[in-house]
Amino acid sequence: YLQLPADLTKMHLTDNPHPQVTHVPSSQSGCSIASDSGSSSLSDIYQATESEMGDVDLTGLPEAPVDSEDEEEEEDEDIDRTSDPLLGRDVVRECLEKEPADKTDDDIEQLLEFMHQLPAFANMTMSVRRELCSVMIFEVVEQAGAIILEDGQELDSWYVILNGTVEISYPDGKSESLCMGNSFGITPSLDKQYMNGVVRTKVDDCQFVCIAQQDYWRILNHVEKNTHKVEEEGEIVMVKEHRELDRSGTRKGHIVIKATPERLITHLIEEHSIVDPTYIEDFLLTYRTFLTSPLEVGNKLLEWFTVDSLRDKVTRVVLLWVNNHFNDFEGDPAMTRFLEEFEKNLEDTKMKGHLRLLNIACAAKAKWRQITLQKPSRDSPLFFSLLGGSDKGFGIFVETVEMGSKAAEAGLKRGDQV
Repeated sequence: YLQLPADLTKMHLTDNPHPQVTHVPSSQSGCSIASDSGSSSLSDIYQATESEMGDVDLTGLPEAPVDSEDEEEEEDEDIDRTSDPLLGRDVVRECLEKEPADKTDDDIEQLLEFMHQLPAFANMTMSVRRELCSVMIFEVVEQAGAIILEDGQELDSWYVILNGTVEISYPDGKSESLCMGNSFGITPSLDKQYMNGVVRTKVDDCQFVCIAQQDYWRILNHVEKNTHKVEEEGEIVMVKEHRELDRSGTRKGHIVIKATPERLITHLIEEHSIVDPTYIEDFLLTYRTFLTSPLEVGNKLLEWFTVDSLRDKVTRVVLLWVNNHFNDFEGDPAMTRFLEEFEKNLEDTKMKGHLRLLNIACAAKAKWRQITLQKPSRDSPLFFSLLGGSDKGFGIFVETVEMGSKAAEAGLKRGDQV
């Protein structure tokens, strides 16, 4: 694995923990990348089980009027209006036109949501973007061909283009066009800086946000104060960023923004900050991008389960994993064996409540499938055993499957209900 660079400025930081995930039809893949159920809490396991109970008797319930077609059309129009991107930009513009001192927390959140999509802000941490949004000033140049900066002019701001295109004509005759999301102007330094080339608008209605040199330097220069680096044997293995989710200071703490794969796994059983409550869910959704096998996580969890103080935390991770991404287990024999071993550990430690939750989650998430098992002759062994039936008072289940047998290759697994 690549080691983290010591210099924070060389890191590519991102605040979107969920990569674009494509659902793969089950007919094309035995194990899809993302869970079909999405991320959910442990309490949803019970709800998922209840939804499997079949038809519900609705007799005796009072009837309610059905919405008319006219009302449905009005609702569709409302949805169309709220999903209009132009309306979203109007809201952003209203926030931008306010003086920095008049911007509320909601205004800054609106700006933050819009600005993080722009390339100029891509490699900045969340706290830096938030600070920049609180001090940025909105400017509009109405006409094309207007000169914004002259060659040799002293710079005092950093500019980001929100709309339109500008052209920079350099003294050597070369030119460069910048469009939405690009930036120009000062670098984060208090030294005197001068423009190299002429900057002019290429189209009408060019819109910019400007951040004064003093503010730009202060915010970017103090980024180190908002980060905490964890070192092991002289190497940086994790970087956390301090965030405040509101101005009152009641919701603040550190959130993991960068780490080695091994350190990310270890953090599953560590205490998580109030500003990073969904770390486990985020990890289980994204580990495929930096681990070659889920067993790297599974083996660690089994190892940690032997430690009394970690047992509850490990169990919570496994329950969330089964509930949110059951395909990771159902489509992988090695992970199925991991789940069986974990189930046995719960039985041995008499964690009956957690064992029941695990069984409920597996029952709710399992899918119907058809298995064809061919025998060379009528007397050939089946290589699996069944348990249950009418005399036992419950359904018929697969009790054991011989490893490496034709039954195992066909996909029959312990716990399958026939």
